[in-house]
Amino acid sequence: MTSYATNTQQVNNGPFYFFLAILFLLPIPLGANRPWAWSFFEVAIFGLTLFVAFRNRAKKDLGLVKYSSMLVLWICFIVFACIQIIPLPKILVELLSPSSASLYSMANASSFYLSVDHGQSMINFIKLLSLFCLMLLTMKLMDSEERIRLLFLTMLASGTFQAIYGSLELLLGAQSSLVFGLDVSESATGSFVYKNHFANFLVLCLSAGVGLIVTSLEKDKFKSPKDRLRSLASTLLGSKTIVRICLAIMVIGLVMSRSRMGNTAFFASVAIIGLLALFLIRNRSNGLFVFVVSMFIIDLLIVSAYFGLARVKERLEQTSLDSETRDEVILDAFPIISDFPLFGSGGGSFYSTFPGYQNLDVFLFYDHAHNEYLQFTIEYGLIGVFILLTILLFAFYKSLRAMYTRRNSILKGTGFACAMAILAMCIHMTVDFPLQAYANACYFVVFIALATVASSVKLKGIKPKKRIDALGDDFHLQSSSHFSSII
Repeated sequence: MTSYATNTQQVNNGPFYFFLAILFLLPIPLGANRPWAWSFFEVAIFGLTLFVAFRNRAKKDLGLVKYSSMLVLWICFIVFACIQIIPLPKILVELLSPSSASLYSMANASSFYLSVDHGQSMINFIKLLSLFCLMLLTMKLMDSEERIRLLFLTMLASGTFQAIYGSLELLLGAQSSLVFGLDVSESATGSFVYKNHFANFLVLCLSAGVGLIVTSLEKDKFKSPKDRLRSLASTLLGSKTIVRICLAIMVIGLVMSRSRMGNTAFFASVAIIGLLALFLIRNRSNGLFVFVVSMFIIDLLIVSAYFGLARVKERLEQTSLDSETRDEVILDAFPIISDFPLFGSGGGSFYSTFPGYQNLDVFLFYDHAHNEYLQFTIEYGLIGVFILLTILLFAFYKSLRAMYTRRNSILKGTGFACAMAILAMCIHMTVDFPLQAYANACYFVVFIALATVASSVKLKGIKPKKRIDALGDDFHLQSSSHFSSII
């Protein structure tokens, strides 16, 4: 009987560990921002989704009915993106998007689409389907405290690996990277090509690490000043030291990326969500306030000062509209919205559409708008971007709700991590295109799914009478073998 139970548990955990392996490997091949890389992971995600769906075929709605609101929003956007790439009657395209119809008429095309770049829109649609499947996997597999902790630990390990790799390249003066022999610039990029993608990825992993720390903080049970001081000290030291060290390493990597908005997004999201948590999390520990403050004192003032924070500050001070062309790109791109207002020019079409609107004073080639809000509005129109913003706001609301209503510490910490990741991404998207890196998009979708999970799921294996410390000594003894097998 014992052997049968063990074998059954291993079979049930197989898809989960494969899911973690996908997440850990995603950023290594250039942030999965090459066709061969994202295609490989799309196949892996589709295959795992089919396997999990087949194994749960007997369950009504695959057991995901409690997440119906988020799923409906995603399905609405998928249907909308699908309409862009299916052939439509010419008269209908003329009615829905006159500019698209005009372009196809000028080209004497036999088929008419809402998208002006059908090939790129098809690629984006397949990406969208894979991201939807990744969200389904997260919702389905994250059904216990241990699994959520291991997911965060995997993200923490992935971010730490990237930070160490990226920092060592600069500190050792490497001329070319170990990954594909790319030239190493003065900014850390890890296994990514673009430093801002690298910085954004670290911010997402930092959010997972911060969520782990918050998970371990509980209501103070000590009344004497001595016991209270000991409790606060354990917030920064004790069994959480390894996670705190990983956070420091990632902050070093983030600062060495020289990404202005990456650093701004991280510290702003920590401050804002930390402040909100002080009001939302009931029966909170004083250690939460100490931890948030320590992120600034230890990381910002001490650790970062020795690894290039002054360079980031200098770049922020020297930033001006005269020296940047991104603002001119945004101004040139705005007329595209007026030509494709409701249904957009098609997913991924900015690459081919913008050159027709680009002024002569913008002489560089831009394949992205350096503003995700603008690019999504151009590509998916006002209807599509409204659905996307609704998904973001709904996920953010769910994460805050988890901090306020859930009693379990792992769900509170998950809500904190998701709120931090969503806010940081929303800030970073104002001046860059972090979601265009497939690895970053996948991690962000996992956080969106986790926000819904933290607010709605009933976790397995909760023991009310026994404290389960997410990062306590018992956890280290019991799960060290699991963690080592993952990394």
